[in-house]
Order: sequence, then structure tokens, then C-alpha cells
Amino acid sequence: MSETRSIFSGAAAPHGETEGASANGPYASTPPVVFGPARQERLFDVVVTRGGTVESRHRVHAAVVDANGTLLEGVRAPLTETWWRSCAKPFQVMPLVRSGGLERLGWGAPQLALACASHGGEPEHVALAESMLAGIGLEEGDLACGAHEPLASRGVRLLRESGDRLTRLHNNCSGKHAAMLAQAVLRGEPTSGYEQAAHLVQRTALATIATWAGIRPAAIGVGVDGCGVTVFSLPLANMALSYARLAHASTHGDEPSRRILQAMTSHPFLVGGTDRFDTRVMEAVGGNVVCKLGAEGVHTFAIIDRGIGFALKVEDGSPRAQFVAVLAMLAEYGALPSPLPESLRDSAVRAVRNTRGEQVGEVFVSVAPLGAPAHRHVS
Repeated sequence: MSETRSIFSGAAAPHGETEGASANGPYASTPPVVFGPARQERLFDVVVTRGGTVESRHRVHAAVVDANGTLLEGVRAPLTETWWRSCAKPFQVMPLVRSGGLERLGWGAPQLALACASHGGEPEHVALAESMLAGIGLEEGDLACGAHEPLASRGVRLLRESGDRLTRLHNNCSGKHAAMLAQAVLRGEPTSGYEQAAHLVQRTALATIATWAGIRPAAIGVGVDGCGVTVFSLPLANMALSYARLAHASTHGDEPSRRILQAMTSHPFLVGGTDRFDTRVMEAVGGNVVCKLGAEGVHTFAIIDRGIGFALKVEDGSPRAQFVAVLAMLAEYGALPSPLPESLRDSAVRAVRNTRGEQVGEVFVSVAPLGAPAHRHVS
């Protein structure tokens, strides 16, 4: 493992940056947001049918918020607090963007997209993450994340065919970790322990998230994510607000916001991968939706030109319900093309099949109770 602290002269506090300055931006001086009652309230769940009746239900909580902090819609309990998981990545990298770090590193949109990614561990992802580390004088062993099998089926196949070993670079969060290490290097901070809550990199991420989510830092829960780095807990409505603000700011003169969203929407493969949900959504809508999944059924997304943010949590963490619910909400707000592209149809209504491959049921959004007949609306 490399012991390199900084390969940049004068690396500490780039461009006069201080710990609190990572929260700079159009919302830096705004007070915490207190949400009023939702303008619209409703209940829906994702049901699994067999023989035309509901066999299982996945409870869904969601919030839809505009950039002014108006709670446009609440599904069940929009103020539910939960772990934000990988949905926070655009804000975890924002201090690097806002401080001029991309310019100092010579990084562009591909590196920024990978920093925001939960990538599929395909060769393109691995090579880019490795080059990001090499550019700051570090290597795979400096990553605090562990190794896991690629999340994309193509990544799994190509790794097995190549005979190469599984590395930390295959971790879906390796781009985020590389960007965090870059922040530490540019600030002249130790790279060892960069993933811990007490490190300056994580403190600036917390400050940034608090600003954009309209919540006091002390009200944000702090834990350890699956990749080993700090993870944050906050209400769904505040998650949705952060994405609404990011979308609005990106179209109203805030260059760091624009760069983050442009990187994600113009390089959707790097954000996910060949068969990854976020990639398929962003490819289908032509750049007007930014979409970021998290583990355990949490998802945050935004309609960029309308400045509307969404945050959704499937209560039992089921991914089979998560993608169905996301597409249902985007369709409700007219953000999906019609007819729905083939790449998204299987996620909008999922088939339940038996061991012979015969379809015996479906997974879709419904209000039907357990054991009741349920039929999806044909669109």
C-alpha cells in the first residue's frame, strides 16, 4: 500500500478552501427546511401476484419535493428517516468539484461520473478507477472498500474469461473511494483513514449534504456503509429536496451542479453498467432524469428541467419492488417516453416465472390487499 500523502505542491486547503467551505453554493446560507403537509397524499405498494391474486406486498414510502422545499406528494410516510446509502454520492464528490479539484487533477466528466457511480465492475469501470488512483500516486491497496464480484453480468463473464483476480477496483464504489482519496491528497490530509467519520473528507461531505438537504448536520445520522465508508441517515423528504435543489441549481447558473449532472447523464454506462437500472433509465430519457440507486430499497432521482426531486424507500429493502416503484413514479410525472423502451419494460412490470420458464404472475404497483384480485393498468 502506498504511503503517499500528496504529490501536489501546496496541496493543503486548495484555493483557500476550509472545512466549512465544502458547503458553499446557492443554498449555503439558507436555514433548515421545515416541511408542511404534502399537497397530495396517497398509498401504493408493489404487489406480487400469482393466479391473479396478491401473494406478497412490498410497502413503499416516498417523497416528492421541489427546490423551494414544497412537499408536492407524500407516499405513506415521506418523513421516514433511513440510510441514504449510495444515493448520496453526487454530494460526497461535490466538495472536490466545488474546490477546483477536478482541474488540478486533470479529471473530466468520465472520472466525475465514476465518482457518482454504483458501477458494474466491467473492464471500463475498473480501468478508469485504476487510472484515477494512479494519477494521485496511489494504488488499489489504498482503497478502503473490499472486493466483491462485479454487479453487471457482463462484468462477471469477462472477469471469469480473463482469468484475472477479483480486486477492490471491482467494488461498485471504487470510483467514489478514488475521489475521496483525491480530496485527501489535494488537501494534504492523510490518505489512511479517509473513510472514517472523523476525517476531513467525511466532515466536508456531511456539511455538504446538510446544506443541500436543508437539515442541520447534528440531525443527520452517521454509520458505516457496505463499502466501509461513512453513510448518512436523514428523512426521505430531505433526500428528495437535495436532488430537487441539485437539478434546479444545474439549470440556474451553478456550475458544479451542472457538471455533476452532466457527467452522470452523459455517461450513464459509467454510473451503472451494461444491465444496470440507473443506466437504462438515464439512457431512455435523453438526459432529463438523473437517477441513483442505493442498497436496501432506497432510490433518489430528479426531473432536471422541472427541478423536482424524488426519494423512495421500499420498507423491506427488496430490489424487485424498488425498480417497479421508481418507474411508476416517473411515469406519474410524465418523465418517461411512451411507449416505454424495451430496456425498461421488464423493470416496470416484472414477470414471475416458474422453473419451466412459464409466467405465473407479475410484480407491479397496486393498492390491492393481500389475497385480493389485482390487475395492472395497461399503458
